[in-house]
Amino acid sequence: QLQLVESGGGLVQPGGSLRLSCTASGFTLDAYAIGWFRQAPGKAREGVSCISSRDSNIYYADSVKGRFTISRDNAKNTVFLQMNSLKPEDTAVYWCAADATPKYGRSWCSRLGSEYDYWGQGTQVTVSS
Repeated sequence: QLQLVESGGGLVQPGGSLRLSCTASGFTLDAYAIGWFRQAPGKAREGVSCISSRDSNIYYADSVKGRFTISRDNAKNTVFLQMNSLKPEDTAVYWCAADATPKYGRSWCSRLGSEYDYWGQGTQVTVSS
């Protein structure tokens, strides 16, 4: 059974850091483009970051650029999202997702959730004092 599991969410004060993990079971993540998405209450889902399966090309949304870092650890079959300088507006449920066949090839990743095949269950991130 193909499964993605996120972990690492929680409550943090503004300016703090969290590291989210996305671990796969039943398949190897290095063959997939991986995206991180989030949705705050009353808002649309947003593509936060993604990393391609080849060459590790990376995308960041403008809202997180310079604060978030996505990375892979293929030995652990895990993709991380390091989130620094967190702001209250980063509060959301965060999901990771895997794309088996990126539209423009393995050196590309999509910021659109509709293009991803497998999703985790989500993890809550709350930034509040």
